[in-house]
Amino acid sequence: MSIFTIGDTHLSFGADKPMDVFPGWQDYVPKLTKNWKNLISSEDTVIIPGDISWGLSLENALPDLKFLDELPGTKIISKGNHDYWWGTMKKMNEFLEENEIKTIKFLHNNAYEVEGKAICGSRGWFFDDDTDEAEKIINRECGRLKMSIDEAKKLNLPVVVFLHYPPISREKQCEPIMEILKNEGIETCFYAHLHGNSIAYAVQGVCEGIDFRLVSADSLKFCPLKIY
Repeated sequence: MSIFTIGDTHLSFGADKPMDVFPGWQDYVPKLTKNWKNLISSEDTVIIPGDISWGLSLENALPDLKFLDELPGTKIISKGNHDYWWGTMKKMNEFLEENEIKTIKFLHNNAYEVEGKAICGSRGWFFDDDTDEAEKIINRECGRLKMSIDEAKKLNLPVVVFLHYPPISREKQCEPIMEILKNEGIETCFYAHLHGNSIAYAVQGVCEGIDFRLVSADSLKFCPLKIY
């Protein structure tokens, strides 16, 4: 029983938003499907840190959620910047139950025990957002991250954080998010969001005492990464 991760599945079975038009994303769904089935069993867990579906509502996202549900393993998914379908935990869990989706769990202000690890995290935010709304959004995301970490610590297991946005790059960092990671003693953080040329700016490895790893789908060549 292993833990895998891959971010940014960007599925669009229920929306007209094909990622194949972008360089490096041609035939990505068949590649992802093949790699997933070759690597992952029904007893494994896959964490997907955001940008799950292009659907604008839960109904739009249903074909994408069903696609994931039919793949092997338990999936723990969190919100990305393009997950406009995301709602309250109550509404989303009721939707899964109504549609008999049994292998998906939502990471949202909570934490999960998986194979001796405490899995937690949140969406995070841009490290270079200087708009008027940025402070409000970052404060909200910091609150969600702290809440998730607090829940993880109750499990008395090694805490592993998953973010959608990178908290740090080779040039900048989202200081409020980084402060939480450092103050909470987080040692491992996986993140997604970066694609194409942006991958070159990713921090991979230990920085300021935290081991970072980029796991966006194209950076992993659409192959889920085994992390534990």
